[in-house]
Amino acid sequence: MKTLYIECNMGAAGDMLLASLAELTGDVKACEAELNSIGIPGVTYDFEKSAKCGIEGTHAHVVVNGVEEDEHMHEHGHEEHDHHHEEHEYSHDDHDHHHEHTHEEHAHTHEHEHEHHHEGGHHHHAHMSDIESIITGLKVSDKVKADALAVYGLIAEAESKAHGKPITDIHFHEVGTMDAVADIVGVCFLLEKIGADKIVVSPLATGFGQVRCAHGILPVPAPATASIIEGIPTYSGTVEGELLTPTGAALLKHFADRYGSRPVMAISNTGYGMGKKDFEKANMLRTFIGEEVSDDDDKVIEMSCNVDDMTGEEIGYATGVFMNSGALDVFTTPVYMKKNRPGILITCIVKPEDKEKFAKLIFEHTTTIGIRYTAMDRFRLSRHGEKVMTKYGEVSVKVSEGFGVTKVKPEYDDVSGIVGKE
Repeated sequence: MKTLYIECNMGAAGDMLLASLAELTGDVKACEAELNSIGIPGVTYDFEKSAKCGIEGTHAHVVVNGVEEDEHMHEHGHEEHDHHHEEHEYSHDDHDHHHEHTHEEHAHTHEHEHEHHHEGGHHHHAHMSDIESIITGLKVSDKVKADALAVYGLIAEAESKAHGKPITDIHFHEVGTMDAVADIVGVCFLLEKIGADKIVVSPLATGFGQVRCAHGILPVPAPATASIIEGIPTYSGTVEGELLTPTGAALLKHFADRYGSRPVMAISNTGYGMGKKDFEKANMLRTFIGEEVSDDDDKVIEMSCNVDDMTGEEIGYATGVFMNSGALDVFTTPVYMKKNRPGILITCIVKPEDKEKFAKLIFEHTTTIGIRYTAMDRFRLSRHGEKVMTKYGEVSVKVSEGFGVTKVKPEYDDVSGIVGKE
């Protein structure tokens, strides 16, 4: 099973997820070009190399109308500097105030419709309906649109709960909105491109401490983030500051199939998405893609018995019964038994839940009076059938994939039919 594991030891932000997933595809610049072609108004994606604690990865820049959000809006915990934006004022509930945020990006929201007045000009606010209009107009699949809207819905619901206002009254700052849309749509787009069968996410580090805003000092995680992560395994960790953003939390909540440690898997590629700020710990989000050994699909029972008093016809008939009854495999092995008698070892590979069923079948259709069985784990490649056109006509082939290996083999019946025509 193709499994994506997302490791969030330093929390998660939209741009860190974006960069890590781009690395996971194996071609960061190709991802950059694809993302820049989907048509988010005024947005440009720019991936660049970045290193933390000697580990090289990728940092994702999202530029809105030529300006990065963090250049004039927020102080982020993943940045390389700290400041309180004394150069800018935000009009909010008839009070002027300064924001100090400690995360990479933030879907910046307010309870009232108004404009931000920056030295650089006006910035309007968007309703949730505006966000829906932007996303539905993009050059992406219907699945990516649906996923992106669902993620934004989680954020809007959390902000509504935090502010005590209906979702229709929640407004998103223009630049912060496009930055978040770019992160959310970009992550949804890359996840579709990667095509994992299952997504497993580690417990989320939130950071700890406080964040200062106009109305006082709030705890980390911020109220909106705290609402989103309800029901998700989280912990504060040892880093003071806001590591988990609302966008990061919402993306993970929407896509995670389960939470926990990295499963047993054969890793085919690893991605590193870097934040900006330097800590004693490497400030990165790491992703792994590979083939997971499923507990359900990859446990089998091997059942066997020895016989020395059955004819070849009887053994052939019995093995046919076992295969037709759902055995995963049946094979026979010549052996020497007691008193040097030649005999046959009959082996059936069956599903664990079929053990009792096959014990009965083996006793019914062989002369044995005892059966041995062993529970086993196994590795296996995923398999599917395809049709290919050859100079002899259409041929069915079996494609087996996994662990970085692909095998293609024509089906015996089709090949034998072709040989018969020659």
